[in-house]
Amino acid sequence: MTDRSDHGRIDSTPSSLDTGRRRLLLGGAGALLSLGLSGCLSESSIPLDGVTVQDLDGNPVALDTIKGKPTAITFWATTCPGCVKEIPHIQELHDKYADRGVNVVGLAMSYDPLDQINAMVEEKNMTYTIWQDKTGRGAEVFGPVRVTPTFFILDREARVAYQKIGLIDMSRVEGIIEGLIDSA
Repeated sequence: MTDRSDHGRIDSTPSSLDTGRRRLLLGGAGALLSLGLSGCLSESSIPLDGVTVQDLDGNPVALDTIKGKPTAITFWATTCPGCVKEIPHIQELHDKYADRGVNVVGLAMSYDPLDQINAMVEEKNMTYTIWQDKTGRGAEVFGPVRVTPTFFILDREARVAYQKIGLIDMSRVEGIIEGLIDSA
């Protein structure tokens, strides 16, 4: 004969379901908030010292030259549809903030050939700084970055103030940049 006691039974009254759902939602929201904030407002700087990329002529550039100014930097590739779609927005950031002391940089991935990068720069009239991460070391110190576009905003000390994989939210990006400029 089977014992039919209440041990191990789940109470399915509406109030117990509401409490369980609330706990689940609050726990999930907390986890998402934690994930959403990770990578933002970091305490330590990105280790840029000794990392070299190259300019569009193939000359070496020390990546730590971006320190000292707020920096918007996007990792991109000429074969990435989202990256190409993002170009006008990055150009808009350059046009709006370069004169206010903000670095705006497009860092092409290591697998992108320099001649293809130069052709895209000319075709899209990209006037912001474009470098190639020829060795992949730049992408490595930023995460590593494996997906394009990946966008960062760094403060003057190269601490991450914002990070986004995929297309950026321009109003949010502009708000963060404005805050970094105003905190000078």
